Amino acid sequence: MSKFKKKSSASQDIPTSALPDIIFMLLFFFMVTTVLRETDILVEQNLPRAEQLRKMQKKSLVSYIYIGKPKDTDKYGSEPRIQTNDVLVTTDNIVQFIEAERSKLSEAERDQITMALKVDDDAKMGIVSDVQLELREANALKVLYNTPPETGAVE
Repeated sequence: MSKFKKKSSASQDIPTSALPDIIFMLLFFFMVTTVLRETDILVEQNLPRAEQLRKMQKKSLVSYIYIGKPKDTDKYGSEPRIQTNDVLVTTDNIVQFIEAERSKLSEAERDQITMALKVDDDAKMGIVSDVQLELREANALKVLYNTPPETGAVE
């Protein structure tokens, strides 16, 4: 009987010379496609401080309404304005905004939508009251008032 030798000339090493190129391509891809801020705030935001804070559990159910003096006073005036998403609106458009936000959610989550008001410290209570009335008309009864997070949150 003859003995056969097994020739093993194949290398077991994985070529890693292209690995840094692939990593940098992925890094640049995610840096270019990542969105850091969803909305451009068009109104001034000097939020009042709070005594106690609570953290939201499901932030996907929160829609924001900003109230404050416009940053571009030449174009929009100096009176406080209402901003939803990236648009300055009047109180008549708030119900339509809420319905649009509800349509983005699933059927089970539509009743759980929370409207977060970010109101400037210098804004008059009249415009806030008008927004609250429109929220009642749209049956958006969960309202949250945002404050800066530096004061210490209560869980």
